Amino acid sequence: MVFEPDHVPRYEHGGSLRRRTVLKLPLVLPVAAALSPAPVAYAAPGDRWSPEHAHRWYRAQGWLVGANYITSTAINQLEMFQPGMFDPRRIDVELRVARLIGLNTVRVFLHDQLWTQDQRGFQHRLAQFVGLAARNGIKPMFVFFDSCWDPLPQLGPQRPPRPGVHNSGWVQSPGAERLGDRRYHAVLREYVVGVLNQFRNDQRVLAWDLWNEPDNLADVYQKVERRDKVELVTALLPQVFGWARSVNPPQPLTSGVWQGEWGNPRRRSPIADIQLANSDVITFHSYAKPSEFEDRINELAPWGRPILCTEYMARTLDSTVEGILPIAQRRNVGAYTWGLIAGKTQTYLPWDSWERPYLSPPAEWFHDLVHPGGRPYRSGEIHTIRRLTGRLGPTPGTHGGIDWRARRAKIIPR
Repeated sequence: MVFEPDHVPRYEHGGSLRRRTVLKLPLVLPVAAALSPAPVAYAAPGDRWSPEHAHRWYRAQGWLVGANYITSTAINQLEMFQPGMFDPRRIDVELRVARLIGLNTVRVFLHDQLWTQDQRGFQHRLAQFVGLAARNGIKPMFVFFDSCWDPLPQLGPQRPPRPGVHNSGWVQSPGAERLGDRRYHAVLREYVVGVLNQFRNDQRVLAWDLWNEPDNLADVYQKVERRDKVELVTALLPQVFGWARSVNPPQPLTSGVWQGEWGNPRRRSPIADIQLANSDVITFHSYAKPSEFEDRINELAPWGRPILCTEYMARTLDSTVEGILPIAQRRNVGAYTWGLIAGKTQTYLPWDSWERPYLSPPAEWFHDLVHPGGRPYRSGEIHTIRRLTGRLGPTPGTHGGIDWRARRAKIIPR
């Protein structure tokens, strides 16, 4: 199998979604907020790691530099991991690309319906993924639940991307129909505990992100989005931490804050309180310019725990590899770009493509680091990553199936 596009692929048709309206707004953070002490409210059952435990774990990992990853041929979590769609050969190649450009970790989204559809098969495919990641020197951080985009996920063949629109097929987990079903919560618990137990003693897995942007309201889907979503998630999130704590995994648990103020407890949301009070390591999202990115780190530093930014890079908002990664290194903060290889999610298109679909590729990509064929979108970004991670060295002409010198770079799975 050889695939060698020199441009981002085009797809036909699709559904409708939306993401991160709130994150477009600049944040002005008062100094007092950044110095506020950490609260102890909302603690879930079980033993949260001590700050000392968390720092010992963090030191053992080295500096974490990664990307949010989905196979370039999948539109969402379901298409990546469903039977008949899971593509280990492509995963192996694409994670090889990640390692070659200097990454040592990826963040990967799972879905509760993958568990209910085919528990044993899903666990087998997940084990395959972990093995392929380890083979390429990559540690995955897995995400169990996600409140972003389409609230009505369905198993089976996924709809094709909507032309010219950012992330038009991503789905929530759990979906709106299951979120308020208390009987189904037992299934959610079984899913979390089952996956955690599978990797209970597996140091190849980096960490567990229990819920991505729990209070993100999918405005584009407001006709089918639950009006009581935030209330339901606020009640469920501490339970999810409790389920995970019952396994006592050797990997840290976390859920990343992403909007509003975090330093001032009077202005922090209940969801952010739960996330910050229960996470072993602190994670956050920031698509802001470098100065505001560092403000966010300052807000979270008083918690006295390791910090990782699990989503950054929106080039047209001045969130770039060259601007953000040196700050992350200086502050010893892990950092994950949104997007590794441009593909079916079309996240190289900006958020506003929901309002104005792009009929041709944008002048500047929004997310993603690499073309589908393995050619870096910007060689300067890859140079920065490799330099800061100590992997600069001479780039070989052909290595790991990638011809970096070719005008139309090829990835050739072996």
